Amino acid sequence: MDGSKTWYRSKTVWGALIAVAASLLQVAGVDLTPEVQSDLADLAIAFTGAIGGALSIYGRISAQALIGRK
Repeated sequence: MDGSKTWYRSKTVWGALIAVAASLLQVAGVDLTPEVQSDLADLAIAFTGAIGGALSIYGRISAQALIGRK
C-alpha cells in the first residue's frame, strides 16, 4: 500500500460500520439496500472530512500561541 490515512477516511471502515448498523436496523424492521449503504459510506467520509477541516480552523483561531520558530 502507498501511504496511510486515518481510520475515519477509510471507505472500508465506514462500510463495515454501516453494514453493522444496517444489520441492527434490519432486526428493528428497517431495510437498507446495498446502494443506500454505499451512499451512506460516501456521505460519512465527506462529512468527517468537513468536520475535520472545521475543527482545524477552530483550533487555529482559538489557539493561545503563535505558529513559528523559537
